[in-house]
Amino acid sequence: MALKALDIYKLLPKKNCKECGEPTCLTFAMKLASGKVKAEDCPHLDEKVRELLGASTRPPVQKVKIGVGERSFTVGGEIVLFRHEKAFFHEPGIMTVVSDKMDADTIQEIVADVRDHLMVRIGLDLRMNGIAVCSEGGSPSAFGKAVEAVEAVADLPEVLMAEDPAVQEAGLAVCGNFRPLIHAASHDQYREMCALAVKYGCPLAIRAPDLGSLARLSGLCAAGGASHLVLDLTSASLHEVLNSATAVRQHAISRTTPALGYPIFIDTRATGLPDAALICGVLKYGSVLVADAVPKESRKAFLVLRQNIYTDPQKPIQITPGIYRVGNPGPGAPIFLTVNFSLTYFTLQGYLEASGFDSLMLIVDTEGLSVLTAVAAGKLSETLVRDSLKQFGVPDLVSHKTLIIPGYAAPLSGRIEDETGWKVLVGPRDAADVAEFLEKEWT
Repeated sequence: MALKALDIYKLLPKKNCKECGEPTCLTFAMKLASGKVKAEDCPHLDEKVRELLGASTRPPVQKVKIGVGERSFTVGGEIVLFRHEKAFFHEPGIMTVVSDKMDADTIQEIVADVRDHLMVRIGLDLRMNGIAVCSEGGSPSAFGKAVEAVEAVADLPEVLMAEDPAVQEAGLAVCGNFRPLIHAASHDQYREMCALAVKYGCPLAIRAPDLGSLARLSGLCAAGGASHLVLDLTSASLHEVLNSATAVRQHAISRTTPALGYPIFIDTRATGLPDAALICGVLKYGSVLVADAVPKESRKAFLVLRQNIYTDPQKPIQITPGIYRVGNPGPGAPIFLTVNFSLTYFTLQGYLEASGFDSLMLIVDTEGLSVLTAVAAGKLSETLVRDSLKQFGVPDLVSHKTLIIPGYAAPLSGRIEDETGWKVLVGPRDAADVAEFLEKEWT
């Protein structure tokens, strides 16, 4: 089980020396319990205590990186069973499958689509993650050529899906230096697969018929030097996939079976319900999700779902405070004041662009709170508006002194006028009404 802050504190030297960068040993213990510092940061721990604290405070689901540099993504590192307890940190990688039975043109067409597809939502780029190359013919030569076709088109993270070590090595000979995920080791050939994982420094997916066997195989692979593992829980039954994924996460988070404390791999094609399996994989602990090419309409839904699940529920997505331009605003352009909650910003920006009015947006720092919440909490105040006008040089940008504030901030209008000397117009509560508001009120 993970140690609590007071349990950790009892093991510390209690010198309050500040050499770890924290003011007291108790502060260090609290941060160590929440994963914000490492046991190695304390210079006075003896080796046994450091080893104990390191094992009990590192994430129960091991972090695994697939790929290198910009062509990589990280999975695992999770510390809770339910998102609302804290957050999920590393979103699952969705890998599009190509087969070594496809011709090179077909492979490259699929790879180019994955490479080029980009969806922007609330200021964040959403993409599919990479390519899974599947051996269907069992030919090392064909598998190697399929990997070559992928490499010729894009620098993307890869999964090499071949059970035969000889076939697997043919793919690794092409892209092994980019650390693809090797899939998959079983009890029959884990020694050969572990050797390949060690030789190329790659993460290794493993699979077994049940969780007990999977835990034993995990221990064997770790002993063989392949310590960066991914657990394949693929099944023909979606019900079984969900049960197994939930059980593995429970074993990991409780630390009752550390050998199951690894990210989860799911081949969504196996269930016969690939869309449902992909949704369940995103919602229920999947880390590497393999799927056939997803239609663009469905792709948007999957990417948005993943973004929503892997957004920290305790930390709103924020926009950097400052001045933002819509169109080509001149000195007579209207200035809209709003908060730095990203959804508020992008909603207002979209409607201003649609209105056809060149405008300025003054984004103030309300710590990511929405307008109504920021007003109620006192985060949006007349002094903040005054200071922001000065900080971002707004008087130098326009030839007027009129500020449009959100409708939900109407109670602050008089105080903002008194504090800043600017005239305040109370805008609509709904950003969809800004075009009509500007036509009637702005001259």
